[in-house]
Amino acid sequence: MTVTSQPGTPATTSPAGPPAPVRARRTGRWIDRWEPEDEQFWEATGRRVARRNLLWSIFAEHLGFSVWLIWSVSSAFLVALGFDYSPQQLFLLVALPNLVGSLLRLPYTFAVPKFGGRNWTMVSAGLLLVPTLGFAYAVQHPGTPFWVFCLIAATAGLGGGNFASSMANINFFYPAAKKGAALGLNAAGGNLGVSLIQLFLPVIVGGAGIFGMVKASEGGIHLERAAWVYAGLAVVATLAAYLFMDNLGTAVSRPREQLQVLRHRQTWLMSFLYIGTFGSFIGYSAAMPLLIKLNFWVPDPAPLGTGIYFAYYAFLGALVGSATRPFGGWLADRFGGARITLAAFGLMIVSTLAVLWTLTQLTPNPTQDPAIATDNQSWFPWFLAFFLVVFAATGVGNGSTYKMIPAIWRGEAERETTPGTPERASALALATKQASAAIGVIGAVGAVGGFLIPLAFSSPWVDNPMEATKGAFTVFTAFYVVCALVTYAVYLRAPARARARGLVAAEV
Repeated sequence: MTVTSQPGTPATTSPAGPPAPVRARRTGRWIDRWEPEDEQFWEATGRRVARRNLLWSIFAEHLGFSVWLIWSVSSAFLVALGFDYSPQQLFLLVALPNLVGSLLRLPYTFAVPKFGGRNWTMVSAGLLLVPTLGFAYAVQHPGTPFWVFCLIAATAGLGGGNFASSMANINFFYPAAKKGAALGLNAAGGNLGVSLIQLFLPVIVGGAGIFGMVKASEGGIHLERAAWVYAGLAVVATLAAYLFMDNLGTAVSRPREQLQVLRHRQTWLMSFLYIGTFGSFIGYSAAMPLLIKLNFWVPDPAPLGTGIYFAYYAFLGALVGSATRPFGGWLADRFGGARITLAAFGLMIVSTLAVLWTLTQLTPNPTQDPAIATDNQSWFPWFLAFFLVVFAATGVGNGSTYKMIPAIWRGEAERETTPGTPERASALALATKQASAAIGVIGAVGAVGGFLIPLAFSSPWVDNPMEATKGAFTVFTAFYVVCALVTYAVYLRAPARARARGLVAAEV
């Protein structure tokens, strides 16, 4: 097998077959033959090239997630800067990037075969300048209308689209046996951007230190500083993709071919499950700073107020969820994605009920009374501990569901073809493309949960904010029960019959 490329692109050789024809259109570094299932090729060349692309893909996706969630923590500082916004308005600012990000995931997935993974990484990283520079302008002008804030917050969804294109691209690079771990690492690196923006933004802007180890800068809060930092990092990511990443000539597909996955029953079943896992992760990550601020903290006396200061703890949920995602992929590689997904939903049910129980012990604080905040403070360790278990379960579920997706399409291709035939090779190549398209669709639908969860917490139709929060967690628990039942009924209750009907793969 021959890998051909433009000057400066690694070219490697393996003794399997004649070279593939070179596509006429070339805009950068391209690899025209890529067969990760060939063990000789993988050990000699594939592993090294795939790891390099995975590394820079993680970096770019990490920045995308950070920009996507920049409003999750910065919204909690807006009132201190003189913006007179209600809790419902703040939750809307948190939710809008998630809505736009979910809608962009499908076209971002199609962009990888169309333009090349490296080329699209450059474009998507460069587009992060739009939300960061817009953010820098708006937060420096207290007279900025709320609708302008909504528009700028919506552009942060550009960072959410990066996830789909990054995952689709990395899916092409790795063999089936290693997809779970590779996709888990790629996703975890991106998810970690949520935690780090929530940890470091308060420090960068002068809003808080880090548990006394790092002091906040003096001179008040300057939210625009975070925007300048991430705008600079977006430029770095664009240059890194240009210098170090590759396009795969084998990652070719027409949108019509990719959209065929919309007719596949498994696309919608997995989308439903992914709302429960990733939708919960991104939705809770976005809402957690405001949940802590509204229920456990009041601003008097300044600067750190009374009760639990949200900036010290808001990052922990996303950190735990990000850390457990590759673990979920590893467990799925070893024990099967469906089993681990079911276990994750079971844990989410129990831990969400525990979070709901802690909320029943709190005293509503609509007037931001310091005495009430101090009383609620005693329940915060329980609230945080149970919430972190929820995040851990979402991370495991994210990793295990992404293991299931390529396994489903690969299993279908194997059932319909004979081993060792050209038809089998062609079917497996098509299955990889369709799995990447499915990842985009599933990721897009799943991310909608990131919009619905903050919206449920705001619940402008409910007069009491605390009751709105309790009602939201009750609905979420019921949804997780349904997700667990679907996982069991489709993938575990009668796996042999399901495989015979072509619904699931043997390794799911």
